[in-house]
Amino acid sequence: MNKYIKYLPIALILTACAGYVAPARNTWGTYLNGASFTDMTDMARVAKRPVFLGAGGQLVLDADVTDVPAEYGDKAAIDNARIIKYMTTIENELYDTLRKPGISVQRAGTDVVVILVRDAIMEINAAAISATGDDTLNKISKILNKYNATFVEIAGYTDAMRDTRAAQSLSDDMAKRVAVYLGQHGVNTTRMFIVGRGAARPIAAQDNVGRLMNRRVELRIVPAR
Repeated sequence: MNKYIKYLPIALILTACAGYVAPARNTWGTYLNGASFTDMTDMARVAKRPVFLGAGGQLVLDADVTDVPAEYGDKAAIDNARIIKYMTTIENELYDTLRKPGISVQRAGTDVVVILVRDAIMEINAAAISATGDDTLNKISKILNKYNATFVEIAGYTDAMRDTRAAQSLSDDMAKRVAVYLGQHGVNTTRMFIVGRGAARPIAAQDNVGRLMNRRVELRIVPAR
C-alpha cells in the first residue's frame, strides 16, 4: 500500500499538467445538445427563448442586478438602463480578466464581443485547444456562468482560402471546439448559437500578419429579453 501512496504526488502533478483534451468528435453532439447551429438573429433568439427558459435560463430584467434610480424616466427607459448596466458589468469583467495578446473585448450597442485570435487559444499546428486557450476559455466560462441572462453566438472565421469548402469546414470546427469547451464547463448550451462563416467578415488585411488575425473565434454576448 505504501508504495502506491509514495507515487500519488507524482500522479497528481502529472494530472495537473496534462491540460485540456477535447472529447472525441463523434460525441460533440452530446455536449452541444440544445445549441442552435445558425446565425443569432433577433427572430432566432425569440424562437429560442422558450427552450432557453425551460432549461433554467433567465431574462436579463429578472437577473439579480441593482435597480437603476427612478429618475432615469419611464419603465422602458429604466429597463434599458438596467440592461446597459448588466452588459457593461460583463464587458468590464471580461476586459479585466482577458488581458492577453490576441484577445480583445469590444462593445457593440448593448452587445459585448470577445475576439479570440486562433493562435491565442489553439495549438499552432493542430486543431486543439492549447494550454493558454484552456486558461482563457475557463475564465470566459466562469463569467458566462456568472452572468447567465444572455445568449451567446460562437462564430468561427478563417483567412482568405482558395478552397471555400475548406474555409467553411475549418471555421465550423473552431466554433464547435470552443462551444464544446464552454458546454463542458457548465455554460447552458440552450444559450448558444454556433456558426462557421469561413473567410467572411475579415477584420484585417489578407497579408501575413492580417491572416493570423482573421483566423479567429468571436463570442457575441447578447442580453436575453
